[in-house]
Amino acid sequence: MTQEHKKATLTPLLTLLMSIATGLAVASNYYAQPLLETIAQHFALSVNQAGFIVTVAQVSYACGLLFLVPLGDKFERRNMIVLMMLLAAAGMLVTASSTTLPLMLFGTALTGLFSVVAQVLVPLAATMAEPHRRGKVIGTIMSGLLLGILLARTVAGAVASVGGWRAIYWIASVLMFIMAGVLWRVLPRYKQHSDLNYAQLLGSIFTLFLRNPLLRTRALIGMMSFANFSILWTSMAFLLASPPFNFSEGTIGLFGLAGAAGALGATRAGHLADKGFAKHTTTAALLLLLLSWGAIYWGSVSVGWLVVGILVLDLAVQGVHITNQSVIYRTLPEARNRLTAGYMTSYFIGGAAGSLLSASAYQHFGWAGVAGVGASIAAVNLLHWLLNAKH
Repeated sequence: MTQEHKKATLTPLLTLLMSIATGLAVASNYYAQPLLETIAQHFALSVNQAGFIVTVAQVSYACGLLFLVPLGDKFERRNMIVLMMLLAAAGMLVTASSTTLPLMLFGTALTGLFSVVAQVLVPLAATMAEPHRRGKVIGTIMSGLLLGILLARTVAGAVASVGGWRAIYWIASVLMFIMAGVLWRVLPRYKQHSDLNYAQLLGSIFTLFLRNPLLRTRALIGMMSFANFSILWTSMAFLLASPPFNFSEGTIGLFGLAGAAGALGATRAGHLADKGFAKHTTTAALLLLLLSWGAIYWGSVSVGWLVVGILVLDLAVQGVHITNQSVIYRTLPEARNRLTAGYMTSYFIGGAAGSLLSASAYQHFGWAGVAGVGASIAAVNLLHWLLNAKH
């Protein structure tokens, strides 16, 4: 490590900026969710076809995690972060100006591929943080990520109610260009020294999975937890836009605030992991995740129950996620980007699968089907953890 790297410190202001950048980057994949009904009408799509927009975003994000994030263990990270933010912003410009569904899907895929810049920022923050504060820092950055996912819905709904569904993509792309400039100015230059070539970097991710049971366990838990998250949020816009609710995009987007409140409630999970309570936090969160589906089921007739379910589910998902990353980053500091790639690829594969399952369940079985699928996966997740809790 060079002298320049030794002097780089993670100040509270820099932590905040990295958290905002992380949230802004990942939000770009979720603006469409409260707008799916409107977009479906605009392009004359079925529920399943509209749900495919979310799936494309998730799959392209997973591809970026697997094929781009590991490069952070080899190349200078500030340049890499800025370039990826610029390309993600370009993808949103394509989406904003799209006149056909294939063009919109191309813009969505481009944005999803490069918005994995969020997962280059997280291991950089973990590397810069002092060891006794690492879990807390990860909690802060990951709260920015989940808040970006959730508040994207609120903001997208509000903007769409005023300027149409395209407006949010124009605005968000400008904000991403601005943030790229800010990060160019404030981030320290940092390069991880590695003699591995690109093929070896990718291959080492699979080697890490084979040799690290902790990574395998935590990755599977994360995958099923984020599948639960996607199952809820993919179909919720269809539920709330239909009788008896008949809510507008702006009103539907406000439900993201409930999710944001739940996410903020989980910020202490990283601190608890630093104190040695990672196993207890994981068990409690997975139990809450299962219980949340009872409230979500009754959300088809009661907004109050739906809000309770959203709060508990997002609290649980974020608590599991922060704990998982806090535990994983304690191993192999020199491979944090590859650990992130392996873990987060599994995570967003779960999200993509959850989106597909949710749209199909809603189309064929309604909200009860969505709740049934979500509860089943949550039960399997809890059972898997109880059988592998030593990790």
